[in-house]
Amino acid sequence: MAQIAAANEEATAAWNGVLFDRFVAFRHIIVDGLAVHGEEALRTDPPQRGDRVLDVGCGFGDTTQRLAGIVGPKGEAVGVDVAGRFIEQAEAEAAQAGIENVSFRTADVEVTEFEPSFDYAYSRMGTMFFANPVAAMRNVRQALVPGGKLCSVVWRQKIDNEWLYVAEQEVEKYVEEDPDSDEPTCGPGPFSMADADTTSHILLNAGFEEVALRRYDAPFRMGADLDEAVAYVMALGPAGEVLRLAGAEAKRLEPQIVGGLREALAGYLRDDGVWGNMSTWIITARAPG
Repeated sequence: MAQIAAANEEATAAWNGVLFDRFVAFRHIIVDGLAVHGEEALRTDPPQRGDRVLDVGCGFGDTTQRLAGIVGPKGEAVGVDVAGRFIEQAEAEAAQAGIENVSFRTADVEVTEFEPSFDYAYSRMGTMFFANPVAAMRNVRQALVPGGKLCSVVWRQKIDNEWLYVAEQEVEKYVEEDPDSDEPTCGPGPFSMADADTTSHILLNAGFEEVALRRYDAPFRMGADLDEAVAYVMALGPAGEVLRLAGAEAKRLEPQIVGGLREALAGYLRDDGVWGNMSTWIITARAPG
């Protein structure tokens, strides 16, 4: 059984439980939307053929498979995630696809020491949930060979992802998180690395050099129609977290909340779905040497 930092146990329970189930339900929205930003990072800062690559917070393993294709048969991609259910899914899908130069491991990167054998470390939205991000990123840096490269994608602040912020504000008109809720939280949350200065300090304190952040914006389709978009923001993201932690009160007021969200998101509706702007940082850095 993988070692989990005590401060990450609650988040791990969330990712292995309700969040895994919701990610499966909305996978077509999540993966398609995040892939645009992940591909931009790989376009500008890819690993090299033959590299050994570490994929941090690999989730379903689609990024790990993509990395395996880039590095080729003489390279290797290793995906790690704290949630065993994601790793099981990733292993099954890679085996079904017949990809041989991938492997997966359930691991809390915050307390996992890797051999310094990776040329490149990658993460698409997988580094924002550590209770102690400096410790986690120090382990990533120590996993790299001297001069090895980090390339990571993280959310920018809520206000730059307006549709998420609008949905959260609408939900908070009706309910608020119950501080006594038994529901596990997802840790520091998806916006913990949204501030450029904070993130730079985390990486520098973790021992990285040449830290750089580049903003990238692209349209994000949150649903084929308003019904799907409302269901998505009620399940995941800041609004979804408020509703989940509000418990029975959120369930009681669900009809009003749904109506409010439909009105709030109506301005994002187009003929081909409900679209908002998604804004991320593409982060690069190097291990010393």
